[in-house]
Amino acid sequence: MSSAAPHVTGQDHSGPDHLWSVDEHLEDILATVRPLEPIELHLLDAQGCVLVEDITVPVSLPPFDNSSMDGYAVRVADVAGASEEFPAALEVVGDVAAGQADLLHVGPGQAARIMTGAPLPAGAETVVPVEWTDGGLGEGPVHGMRARSLAPEGATGHVLVYRPAEARAHVRAKGSDVKAGDRALAAGTVLGPPQISLLAAIGRGTVRVRPRPRVVVLSTGSELVQPDTELGTGQIYDSNSFALTAAARDAGAIAYRVGAVADDAEILRSTIEDQLVRADLMVTTGGVSVGAYDVVKEALSHVADEDEAGSGIEFRKLAMQPGKPQGFGSIGPDHTPLLALPGNPVSSYVSFELFVRPAIRTLMGLKDVHRPTTRATLSADKALTSPKGRRQFLRGTYADGKVTPVGGAGSHLVAALAHADALIAVPEDTVSVEPGTEVEVVLLGR
Repeated sequence: MSSAAPHVTGQDHSGPDHLWSVDEHLEDILATVRPLEPIELHLLDAQGCVLVEDITVPVSLPPFDNSSMDGYAVRVADVAGASEEFPAALEVVGDVAAGQADLLHVGPGQAARIMTGAPLPAGAETVVPVEWTDGGLGEGPVHGMRARSLAPEGATGHVLVYRPAEARAHVRAKGSDVKAGDRALAAGTVLGPPQISLLAAIGRGTVRVRPRPRVVVLSTGSELVQPDTELGTGQIYDSNSFALTAAARDAGAIAYRVGAVADDAEILRSTIEDQLVRADLMVTTGGVSVGAYDVVKEALSHVADEDEAGSGIEFRKLAMQPGKPQGFGSIGPDHTPLLALPGNPVSSYVSFELFVRPAIRTLMGLKDVHRPTTRATLSADKALTSPKGRRQFLRGTYADGKVTPVGGAGSHLVAALAHADALIAVPEDTVSVEPGTEVEVVLLGR
């Protein structure tokens, strides 16, 4: 994949104190990231990928008239007026099983025992379910057929039919699903299990798609330790890399989680270089603010060199809360896009939803890259406050046209985030939102 350096929109963003808007930052990302090049994949490998071409049906489905029931293939006239008191007695001329190549011919007064999915034999006009017959046993209506291996004689002899059947009853017509020449799937379709089933049914073993992007997630911080280990003084568990890796997979990517990297610029640069070989997109979390130990900023601010012209990471301040410090650019010989997110858990996750998820969906070649939004009535005990000049994103739960805040505005409140299914977006020029006010809501998990 090829990516350019960060795109500059119409305004002057060169100053270090420039405050980017959420929309400007997102526009820059989406103007830089390009869909991955299409490749040919086997069906199961293409699950979750996006088609890049229309798929035309080469053969009708079903490809022949076939039975939708286990029963008997007969002529309509031979069973007209049949009843339990006056059943129609027909000669059984053999079996027709699914996949059978040599077909029988059903003449007047005859029936062929037929299985579900088997081709309708020549001469037959309809199918009588086995439950409408005596199954050739002469003992009244039956509930099913005996296995051929146990009773091969069932394919011969006579059968009594107790009910009439209309023409083409219980017959699946050739092309009743799709006809040869029809468009089976349109370009832009995401391949899930039903779509893969259809492709297999029409004989396609491979398909041309944009592959699922490979996303490497890397968290930074000497204080981070892995779950299932004991915490030392001043240490916390690394949750961000797990959250963002899961979020990337949820967005459709193949995501790789890298263990937390200590606050050492050389180690971080080396780790990123090692991971580039398996990355279409890199995501880091932590180390992007203004502290003395913000290692991502230290390691990547001057990453560009003459051998990687056009690469580079730009660190920015955004007019949003949470998530003010952000970094974006490209890195390495293939100009792999890199998004550097803040380290606070809520800031990190909100930033992912707003910026990384759309980037992943763009790499996939999807047209709709954003979470759905709606308008909802704020249900709260008191007014929500928001800093002037910042677009605030608060966690909430959405139901029946109403949204209720969950937890406070703190960017460390992981428990509140776990119970939220929406983000309440408060505009930059709004400092207070009263209960009952209509607000914009970003719906998560949809």
